[in-house]
Amino acid sequence: MSDFDFGKIRRLDGGLLLVFRELLLRRRAGEVAERLGLTPSAVSHALVRLRDLFEDPLFIRRPHGMEPTRRALELGPRIDALLALTSTTLGRESGFDPATSTRQFRLAAPEFVTALIGGRLVEMLRAEAPGVIFTVQFPTQDAAQEGLRRGDIDLALGRFGEIRPGLAAELLFEDRYCVVARQGHPVIGPGLSFEAYRDTGHILAQAVSDTAGDRRAEEMAVMAVVPQWLTALVMVASSDGIATVPRRLAERHAERLGLQVLDPPFTPYRLEVSAVRRADAPDAGVDWLLDRIRQAAG
Repeated sequence: MSDFDFGKIRRLDGGLLLVFRELLLRRRAGEVAERLGLTPSAVSHALVRLRDLFEDPLFIRRPHGMEPTRRALELGPRIDALLALTSTTLGRESGFDPATSTRQFRLAAPEFVTALIGGRLVEMLRAEAPGVIFTVQFPTQDAAQEGLRRGDIDLALGRFGEIRPGLAAELLFEDRYCVVARQGHPVIGPGLSFEAYRDTGHILAQAVSDTAGDRRAEEMAVMAVVPQWLTALVMVASSDGIATVPRRLAERHAERLGLQVLDPPFTPYRLEVSAVRRADAPDAGVDWLLDRIRQAAG
C-alpha cells in the first residue's frame, strides 16, 4: 500500500481515462466530444488535467489532428486494460441474459459470410433472444480491426491476415471454391473440363483473386463483373453464365436458386473465415453471440 501515489489516484477518474483512450484512437477532439457526449471545452479541460496528472503533453496539435507523444503511446495499452478491468468489475454478476436483453450487436462481415449464416442466426435470435438484434457492415479487414479497437464493432468475421495487438482470432470455418451453373445448362454439367470452364462466360465478383483462385480473368471469357458473390449466384441462376464461388455459400442457396454445384477443373483455393474480437474486454454477450455464430456456420 505504501507504493501507491494516493494523491494522483484521487485526481484520476474514469472520465479522464475515456477521454485519453478516445483521443488516442480518434486523434480529433471534436470527434471525441461527439463520441462521449461532451462539449469541446470539456474535452480540452480533461486534456489539461491529463497532462498535469501524467506530467507530459500527451497530445500535440498538428494540422492533421492530435498527435500522441511517446508517453501517450506507452500509456495506451495500460489504460485500455484498466478500462476493461473497470468495466468487468462494474458489470452485473448475472452477465448476459438473452431472453431479456435488448442489446444491438454490431458486426463486421463480408457479404458472403452474412449470406451464409444470417438466416440461421436470425432464427436463433428469434427463438432465444427476441429482443436482441444485430447490424452488419462490410468494411475492409483493416477498418474492421480498427473498429474493434475503438469499440465501434463487437465482433468481426471474415478472412484476416495479421491480427493487431489487443485482438484475438479464432478459426470459424474453412471452405473451398466451386463452380456454379444453372440446372439444365446447355454446356456445363458433371465432369466439368477446363476447356468448358475457360470458354463459358463467367460472372466474376469484383475481387477477381477471390473468385477465380489463381486463374487470371484474361484467361476466361468474362461476361460481367459484379460487387458480391450472392449477386453472381442470382445472375447465374437466370443465365448461361457460370461463377466460381465459395462452396458453402453455393450449397446453402443451390436448391432455391436451381443451381448445379461442381468441382472446378483445377485445385481450388482454400478460404479460412475467422471471428475476431477484443482480447482485453470480456463480454458475456459477445461470448453468447459467437457461440450462436459457430452453430449457424456449422
